[in-house]
Amino acid sequence: MTVGTVAEDTKSRLLATAVRLFSEHGVGGTSLQMIADELGVTKAAVYYHFKTKGEITEAVAAPALRELEQILDEAAAQRSRGAQIDHALAGFVDLIVRHRALVALFNTDPGVARAIDRSLRGAQNFKTRMVALLAGPDPDLAGVITVHVILAGLALTGGAADHEDLDDDTLRSHLFEVGRRMLGRPKRRV
Repeated sequence: MTVGTVAEDTKSRLLATAVRLFSEHGVGGTSLQMIADELGVTKAAVYYHFKTKGEITEAVAAPALRELEQILDEAAAQRSRGAQIDHALAGFVDLIVRHRALVALFNTDPGVARAIDRSLRGAQNFKTRMVALLAGPDPDLAGVITVHVILAGLALTGGAADHEDLDDDTLRSHLFEVGRRMLGRPKRRV
């Protein structure tokens, strides 16, 4: 194993540990020392990868945000409006299901929400893009509010502890169908 591979493995373990500790104690209640102790490394080893807890929080959210950008790009490239809506909705739901712990943190911890806002600075906001994809290019206020309710509702439900025992496929299927109904999409043929 090369030095770079070891460093990346340590960084991956650090981020996974941070998510777990953030879930247990919140971002505010988790210190860099706690992360180091949990990993069995020195605080200096944590500082080697990240200078602040904010950097760790942003790094935890970054992969999901990149995935969301890709989903939105792919959805925008679909030929029909219906295909754009279904692709954006299915991608968003899949992201929620695969990143349940992060979504739960985003829903409950203002530290994660701030980190995500910092990460999005300078980029077109995903909510703006989702509204354009799901409600159309020039939506009225009701359309904008509907999309915000759908996005928030799907994320809150997907990250809820009440549903942590549901298998991924069941949760994904139900969230997608609820989103389709709320958007007034026609029933899918089986």
